[in-house]
Amino acid sequence: MKTTVIIFAMLLGAFFTVDVQAQKLKVPGMDLSSQLLGALDNVEGLGLNADQTSKLKSNNKSFTDDIFKVLNSSVGDEIKKNQFLDLKKTRQNFLMGLLGQQLLGNYNSKIGNLIKPFKKQLGLAALAL
Repeated sequence: MKTTVIIFAMLLGAFFTVDVQAQKLKVPGMDLSSQLLGALDNVEGLGLNADQTSKLKSNNKSFTDDIFKVLNSSVGDEIKKNQFLDLKKTRQNFLMGLLGQQLLGNYNSKIGNLIKPFKKQLGLAALAL
């Protein structure tokens, strides 16, 4: 009887361990990508005009797609690191041209806290943010 209870407890424990591990695994993909895009698209209260908003959201979409394209590629980490840094440089140049110094500072402040949780999940890709 004791043996049966012990085996049952071990099986139950193994089941819950596998279930918990499966819930913790987050493969970067569409869900994380759409969450990141939603954070980057948060422009309320910045005073952007319709053209700026449209261009920013379009760039946010391509930027997010590029991040996950590099993240999911099979190249080595050093190459990925360089690609993420290139993406960041290109992105900052675009944002500076579109928003100017003051609005860029306001935008970065606004989204800074929103994207913070994603940086850990993105790992090396966080270099681009």
